Amino acid sequence: MKTLCMSVALLAGLFVAAGCGQKPAESTGGDVKGKEVAKADPKGTPAVKPKDESDEDGGWWCRPHGVPEDDCSMCSAKAAKEFRAKGDWCDRHERAKSQCFICDPSLMEKARAQYKAKTGEEMPLPKKNTPEKK
Repeated sequence: MKTLCMSVALLAGLFVAAGCGQKPAESTGGDVKGKEVAKADPKGTPAVKPKDESDEDGGWWCRPHGVPEDDCSMCSAKAAKEFRAKGDWCDRHERAKSQCFICDPSLMEKARAQYKAKTGEEMPLPKKNTPEKK
């Protein structure tokens, strides 16, 4: 009887550890479905970096946010920490103020110029860092 209980407990533990094999439900509240989205911890630094499906620029450009990947304060916890330390932070939109196209749409023009200078092409419109239409 003791062996049977141990076997059942072990089997139950394996099912819990392995899960049921189904994919997690997709979020309906975000822009990126079926992907992990950067969520801010209580200090405001992103924890998980989203990946865009189209990576035609070699990965140097963060397409969802319209800034260089290594400097993306919305994807990189390290970059966010550095921008916060410099006092360059938009608390309202949780990103570097120098990257907040929502507060300052003219910053998008600077990003477009930077993208064009490097690639010779027009910058793809960011999906998550655009000024609200009036």
